[in-house]
Amino acid sequence: MFDTTHFPKAEKYWHNGKFYAWADAHIHPMAFALHYGGSVFEGIRAYKTANGPAIFRLPEHVDRFLYSAAVIGMKVPYTREEIIEAIKLTLHESKLESAYIRPLLFYSYGNLGLVPKFCPVELVIGTWEWGAYLGEKSAAGVSVLITHRPRVHRSQLDMNAKLGGAYVQSTISGMEARAKGYDEAVFLNLEGNVAEGPGENIFIWKDSLLKTNDSSESILEGITRTSVLEIAEDSGIKTAVGPITKEEFFGADEAFFSGTAVEITPIIEVTDASNPGTKPTKYTIGSGRVGETTARLRQMFEDIVTGKIPRYKKWLTYVAS
Repeated sequence: MFDTTHFPKAEKYWHNGKFYAWADAHIHPMAFALHYGGSVFEGIRAYKTANGPAIFRLPEHVDRFLYSAAVIGMKVPYTREEIIEAIKLTLHESKLESAYIRPLLFYSYGNLGLVPKFCPVELVIGTWEWGAYLGEKSAAGVSVLITHRPRVHRSQLDMNAKLGGAYVQSTISGMEARAKGYDEAVFLNLEGNVAEGPGENIFIWKDSLLKTNDSSESILEGITRTSVLEIAEDSGIKTAVGPITKEEFFGADEAFFSGTAVEITPIIEVTDASNPGTKPTKYTIGSGRVGETTARLRQMFEDIVTGKIPRYKKWLTYVAS
């Protein structure tokens, strides 16, 4: 039996058109993806609203899901509409009011050469209750470690594809940061600018300007990131997209992560360990507390995903209870 301690209220998952009990594992240990990371995935959230569970920006997530599959050369056996319906059906079957949703396409059992010539592509969808990604204390702000390992460069991989194997770098750096007492890691890129977290984009606030970077800085341009830019602009907050230097990061009045799992999480402390030959240096972001603009955007985002702002209901896909 599989323990569901870290997958609260997970009872069933969808695999190739059928539901299985969460503890019922039936994927062969010689599946290609298990050995080489030949998979693509999405992280999606559903929220409790007055009209039942609603999935945030589901079509956009599925579009990126299929884009990622194309990057890795997958022949996906499902249409866009079929995947959307399968995700909605899985959430409905779970009977959760709010949930994290994980669709995964992977090369299954067939051969174990580095080219999956004989490996069919399979789809699995799981959903469970997942709270604050960086812990409940993250509402008060997190501390981050700038790792000495630069982010994979955009010239090496398509950074806008969520490729399973590419995330081993995120795992290594995330584990390193936590082992040293920090809440999360931050990557620089090969150019020496701030890139992103292991699974999060970064925003800074300085001199009444909200700034983030783009794919030219070796990041995945997240769906939450795009949403935050639109929300800010609609609210009269001036925004900019461009490179973020370390000095800009350290000197920001406010900073925060954005992403499906992390949502909007304030960053209040940064330790620069990017040069292994020197002693790490600690910086406090602004006052060391959650800033006014970050708090405002966090509240707006919460109101939007829970269906409280009519203007943004276009981003919600409601799932009948």
